Amino acid sequence: MTLPLHDPLFWARYTFAYDGEAGFERLGDLADQLDDEFGDLGDDDEDFEGVEVEFDVGGGCRLVLDVCLELDHHELGILVPGLSEPAQLGWDDTAEWHPHTLRWFELESICRAIDGERHPGAALALLCRFAAVFEDDDVEAAAAAVDTAYASLRPEGWTGYWPTAGDWLARNDLRGQNVTWHANDAGHRWARQSGDNNVDFYSIRQGSDKFPHAELRTLLNEAWQRRSF
Repeated sequence: MTLPLHDPLFWARYTFAYDGEAGFERLGDLADQLDDEFGDLGDDDEDFEGVEVEFDVGGGCRLVLDVCLELDHHELGILVPGLSEPAQLGWDDTAEWHPHTLRWFELESICRAIDGERHPGAALALLCRFAAVFEDDDVEAAAAAVDTAYASLRPEGWTGYWPTAGDWLARNDLRGQNVTWHANDAGHRWARQSGDNNVDFYSIRQGSDKFPHAELRTLLNEAWQRRSF
């Protein structure tokens, strides 16, 4: 099974717009269709299987996105040589989300390596939910790239709901939220948030050994070597 990337219902569900998140006010008649499609899903998590999508960065390095619309749970993992199963980078859901996994410049480099001349395209549209922006990012350029990625999948002539960079930033703009990034001699980067803030930094990338720092560094090095300009 593949993801219906040209279907507005898919994007409304994937981005949680149906649940009152950013973009909800633009759903229009899609809101009723979403209710009809997902109105009675049952209670047993084992009844539902996600769709796994792999993004090949090169050199045996891949990002693995597991999308489960029925459970509103999307998980991002990483595979590099030496790993038999994906290591968890982050996840997004409507309960205990930890999606702030990648810096913008990391995601863009990864997507350039994946999509090549098609960047910005499907990879960026799907993976941007796992990237946040901070004070030192060119947010205007990032938003333009995300909008272009979404637009590349929009059906010709469709004028109804479609996700936008504004929707993405509503959940992933961490400028002014007291997030400080750190690095060690190996080049591993992690962040800490301090004080009271309007937006929380939800991430396992906070210096914890739960985060696969070395594996991400391997994948990023591969992406930086292979990215297409």
